[in-house]
Amino acid sequence: MIFYKELTIGERTLIVYLPPSYEKSDRRFPVAYVQDGGDLFTECHNYMEHLYASGQLEEMILVGVVTRARNDEYTPWPATALLDGYPDFGGQGRAYVDEVADVLKPFIDRHYRTKSHAEATAMIGGSFGGLISLFAGCWRPEVFGRIGLISASFWYEGVMDFIRESQGMDDHQRMYMSVGRNEGIYKRNLQRHMVEYTMEAHRLWSENGAPASRLKLTVDSEGTHDPLFMVKQFPKALKWLFGEEGDTHKSVMSRLGAVHIPGTLAWSMRSTLTGRDYRIFIAEPMGPPPEAGYPILYVLDANATFGSLAEAMRLQSRKPHGIPPAVIVGIGYDSNDPIVTQERFYDYTVHAEDSELPARPDGSDWPRTGGAEAFLDFIEDELKPAVEEVFPVDRSKQSLFGHSLGGFLTLYTLFTRPGVYRRYFAASPSIWWKKHMLLQLWENRQEELGLEKTDVELHLSVGSQEKPHMVGDANGLYRTLSASGRGPVHLTMVEFPDEGHVSLLPALMSPMLRRASS
Repeated sequence: MIFYKELTIGERTLIVYLPPSYEKSDRRFPVAYVQDGGDLFTECHNYMEHLYASGQLEEMILVGVVTRARNDEYTPWPATALLDGYPDFGGQGRAYVDEVADVLKPFIDRHYRTKSHAEATAMIGGSFGGLISLFAGCWRPEVFGRIGLISASFWYEGVMDFIRESQGMDDHQRMYMSVGRNEGIYKRNLQRHMVEYTMEAHRLWSENGAPASRLKLTVDSEGTHDPLFMVKQFPKALKWLFGEEGDTHKSVMSRLGAVHIPGTLAWSMRSTLTGRDYRIFIAEPMGPPPEAGYPILYVLDANATFGSLAEAMRLQSRKPHGIPPAVIVGIGYDSNDPIVTQERFYDYTVHAEDSELPARPDGSDWPRTGGAEAFLDFIEDELKPAVEEVFPVDRSKQSLFGHSLGGFLTLYTLFTRPGVYRRYFAASPSIWWKKHMLLQLWENRQEELGLEKTDVELHLSVGSQEKPHMVGDANGLYRTLSASGRGPVHLTMVEFPDEGHVSLLPALMSPMLRRASS
């Protein structure tokens, strides 16, 4: 008897099939993510298990992804409906693909013994499901290395132009295509081009350098655009995508895809308060939560710092002698650059006129500034509640870490919202911003803040090899807070020897993690 597990992840339903030997072994398995709730495998499961038992197909985990709006989620961009009276196509495909890549796949990888690299991960579907599988391979090649296009809707408006202008497949990807010779032949709309466009797409990819070992087209001489023929192609697609049929040689070293840090997640989050899109990086704690919940560290400039922090926490929180587990939440942007200049200058600063700022070294204009309040509202009112829906958090052990302009924002948060975090870590803070306005802010608000009466902590740091004004400002603020008698009772200042503005980051991470998780 074949069993399927139905899972609900957020608002998404998954149908999960585990192969026969899953419970009898400790091995890991490839995974195929199948559109339309996995109809392609639920309709041929006995044949699939015959292929497993006879050694014709490697056992794998199959995940059916259910959609209630395939005309929206399976289309790459909006387009007009083919028939009058029908709704237009929604073009929400990118959000769907990113959900599978960044939410559903990490969940499956955490809860099942998977081979998580791209070459062991397929996206496959029929018709519109094949179309969105194509774009999964184009948009997220680091995640999906095996692509199954069964009777894919190449007729969709703009798709062939996209393929003609693209550079083809990545070197580590393999793609299986199939079409029935009779698909679309009785149509009078764009669907009449099913066979023609499928053949053209195959030709274009071949001309762009995809060898026969990585690209295969099967044409069924009797096939029509029906589930009968699509289900027939599904096992063939898996046999070719995961088998050795297309291999022309073997080498000692093979590419496994992009590196993934175990125990980490990435979310895409749009703020209604700032109007901006953020990439949220999360390092899950290793171990059960304390009774009050996990300590949590919120990290600015996560594009630059999250990976190092996540690995440091993963290594140092191992039992039995590791530091207590904590959640790390990195706030970054949709960019592969480590420092996303325009966005951070706005989110991390209060507004400053050009006359209030020094000239930039390259003589260029300052980026737009002044979004700090809205950004802090986003963290407090949108991000924190979302995180706390997933992880039990101890709100009395929240920390904020920022470097450079992020250090300015960390201090600004302490001086304006002292109760939202227990510990503030400001590294190489840009105290110079807006003619040292932080010093005036402290002078005006120190009595009102009453930090000396709380358990709030401030940990300052700077590299000894930074510009003299950076070192002087950090030490000067420490002396000012200490001498006032109104600064945090737990106030530290560390000047890291022989470190510059960027190189101090690895040096400060371990002591910060120990303190944030304590």
